[in-house]
Amino acid sequence: MESITKMEEFLKKCTLCPRNCKVNRMADKAGYCGQSASIYVARAALHMWEEPCISGGRGSGTVFFSGCNLRCVFCQNHEIAAGRAGKEIDIEHLAKIFLRLQKEGAANLNLVTGTHCVPQIIRSLRIAKEKGFKIPVLYNSSGYESVETLKLLEGAVDIYLPDFKYINSVTAKKYSNASDYPQITKMAIKEMVRQCKEAVFDDEGYMQRGVIVRHLILPGHVEESKQILAYLYGTYGNDIYYSIMNQYTPLKHVAAYPEINRKITEAEYDEVVDFAIDLGIENGFIQEGETADESFIPQFDCEGI
Repeated sequence: MESITKMEEFLKKCTLCPRNCKVNRMADKAGYCGQSASIYVARAALHMWEEPCISGGRGSGTVFFSGCNLRCVFCQNHEIAAGRAGKEIDIEHLAKIFLRLQKEGAANLNLVTGTHCVPQIIRSLRIAKEKGFKIPVLYNSSGYESVETLKLLEGAVDIYLPDFKYINSVTAKKYSNASDYPQITKMAIKEMVRQCKEAVFDDEGYMQRGVIVRHLILPGHVEESKQILAYLYGTYGNDIYYSIMNQYTPLKHVAAYPEINRKITEAEYDEVVDFAIDLGIENGFIQEGETADESFIPQFDCEGI
């Protein structure tokens, strides 16, 4: 981990994410993520809806950070991605939240969309570990990450849970204003695997170390989903775990994009899953039933903060 002084330097000319805004967030200026150097958290509670090896029966100790460097048009967490929800806290308070979630029995600490808060997260983890924090730390990400920032997390993060949303730059530009998403995410996942390649599980089946790559299938984008899985399997085989998700939920703000303003069909999902099986993917998670339901989206009402 880097020194505190160097951590703060990252915020003075912010290049924590691939947007490279270079704004002085320490001077209360906001980057593309919509956040200054202040920490805003929208929810901190046990979450039961992650992959079985993450949530299990105990729950994952999720901390949802306000703001996002990607801001997808179909985001299910759009209220916090846009920074419209959340409460300001300091580094010491964040450390107390980490410790409280551990005390509540969380299987892990799940840091959701924390890219723009990496320096503060590292400092909070140091404080918490001095006070007995020891559960695995999970970095839950859009996949749109700077390799340099990920290197700051080496030794602090045990499990990486990135998305791989797009492999087509046109799609990435249209839905996330990030035409470089495919190449950036490829490099980011390579770094994550370098740090946590060997998957480790405890006796209860909870992951202690490793990489799980999530892919949310978009309506009408089955071929792109296949290309993503083919790339990942061709590169990493079964050294990583795969989570193929059908829970795309067309919320009201995607009405401007009629081609994705629907749920994916059962046939679309089955086609992608069958493709994954034919590829040889063994370490995979799939979803069954009506997961594309708004009830699976937590309330960002500052619970646990």
